[in-house]
Amino acid sequence: MALLMRDGRMSYTDLGKSTGLSTSAVHQRVRRLEERGVIRGYSAVVDHEAVGLPLTAFISIKPIDPSEPDDSPERLSGIQEIEACYSVAGDENYILKVRVGRPADLEDLLARIRSSANVSTRTTIVLSTAYENRPMTA
Repeated sequence: MALLMRDGRMSYTDLGKSTGLSTSAVHQRVRRLEERGVIRGYSAVVDHEAVGLPLTAFISIKPIDPSEPDDSPERLSGIQEIEACYSVAGDENYILKVRVGRPADLEDLLARIRSSANVSTRTTIVLSTAYENRPMTA
C-alpha cells in the first residue's frame, strides 16, 4: 500500500521487485484491494498554483437555523471550488477545504456557500503548505 500511495502509476513488475512477489501475485493482490474498496481510485497530484488556483482556505460552516435538516453537504456538492467537506465536532458542523484564484473569488464563493446552504461561515486562509497528501508509511 505504501508503495502505491507514493506512486499510483508503479508497474506490477516494479511492485513485485520491491516486495519480493511475482508480478502475477502483485496484480492479484492489487485487484483484491480494489474489489474490497481499500483502493478506491488513482489520481494525479496537481500543482494548484500552475492551474490558477493558488489560494487555499478552510471554511467552517454552521447552520443559521439548527432546527433545519443537516443537509449542507448535499446543498454544496455542486460547488466545484470545494475540494473536501469534513463533518467535525465543535462549534461548527463542517469544515470545507476550498481552492480559488484570488481573494475576490473567495469572497464570491463565501456568498454562494452562505446562500446555498443557509449557513454562517468562518474562514481561515492558508499562507503556505509545508506538506499535504502525505503517503502512509509501512
